Amino acid sequence: MLVDNPKQRLFLALLPPPALQEQVTAIKQQFAEQFASQAALRSPPHITLVPPFEWPSSDLPALTGSLEAFAKQQTPVAIQLSGFGAFAPRVIFIHVVPSPELQQLQAQAHHHMGILLNQKETTAQGRPFVPHMTVAFRDLTPAHFRAAWPQFKTRFFQSSFTASALTLLLHDGKRWQVFAQFSMGE
Repeated sequence: MLVDNPKQRLFLALLPPPALQEQVTAIKQQFAEQFASQAALRSPPHITLVPPFEWPSSDLPALTGSLEAFAKQQTPVAIQLSGFGAFAPRVIFIHVVPSPELQQLQAQAHHHMGILLNQKETTAQGRPFVPHMTVAFRDLTPAHFRAAWPQFKTRFFQSSFTASALTLLLHDGKRWQVFAQFSMGE
């Protein structure tokens, strides 16, 4: 799974349970088939806590050890999904209801990674955290966005789960793969 590269591209996220992943992947597949948007299929359904960053391949054990210790200090978080949202004109997502617990977990994860990365590599500094689960982005053209958004803005979607692990995803050159998972609060 490791790409033969001195640095790996990774990000930290929360993944829903397998049954919910299947539901969300089916929506991503619908976007691929109806709106020619396949980019979202290159990662499992997730809520990004720390956006993609680069890490030295030779130092991955230090990263996983640090994240394992960090996760043990965290408490599992209740996640509510409700309807769809968009970042026009290219992104459609399942809305994650912001909660103080989720906001706090994201802030702490971002801070933890900022320290590990010496604050210079966190790409979303200053950008507010808008929790979401992307179902179409990047290759969703503005025309396809305009066709899809009216179908999804009022579409019902409701689910919930407890996020009890942090997931580190690694880009293998083609798609994002689960690299490691860290149980929270153990």
